[in-house]
Amino acid sequence: MTSRNTTVLAGIDFNAPSFVVAPQLIGTTVLVNGAGGRIVEVEAYDRDDPASHTYGGPSARNAAMFGPPAHAYVYLSHGIHWCLNFVCQEEGHGAGVLIRAIEPLRGLEAMRVRRGQLDERMLCSGPGKLCQAMAVTREHNGLSLAGAPFALAARDPAVEVAVVAGPRIGISKAVEVPWRFGEAGSRFLSRPFR
Repeated sequence: MTSRNTTVLAGIDFNAPSFVVAPQLIGTTVLVNGAGGRIVEVEAYDRDDPASHTYGGPSARNAAMFGPPAHAYVYLSHGIHWCLNFVCQEEGHGAGVLIRAIEPLRGLEAMRVRRGQLDERMLCSGPGKLCQAMAVTREHNGLSLAGAPFALAARDPAVEVAVVAGPRIGISKAVEVPWRFGEAGSRFLSRPFR
């Protein structure tokens, strides 16, 4: 049985720095209430990073990101889209990995209805899209990734995953930091790597 307080999930130690955890997440599977798929794109953030929500210290909004590792940090972006992050490092540090895109594999019909979209490539090819498709909201903020409604599964060892890195997107600070990671050649990315 998996402990709800564990920091090792899907073979990944979430006590590690976010930029170490992030590329390890590529190819793992995340489900929320049975809907989701393979993670194909992520971005790492850390408290010493001016682009991070934790850069200015703890607040009511970012409290979950300063919480225990292997928990969810969910925030509202631009007042419209929920975004899902996985908290990393020890409690109090303030680091996490934004889940940017997944290849949808489970619960496709429910995700199509939630997104009003039939094209599976468009279901989860962005952080707001995947949260809408998987019905992730503020209710998931601070929850452990070690149990329901979340389920994480390790990469399939029989499938080789080539991970590429590049600058993060959609930010105005620390834009040169190469902490965006993705599966090379995936057609489910939010934006191609250059």
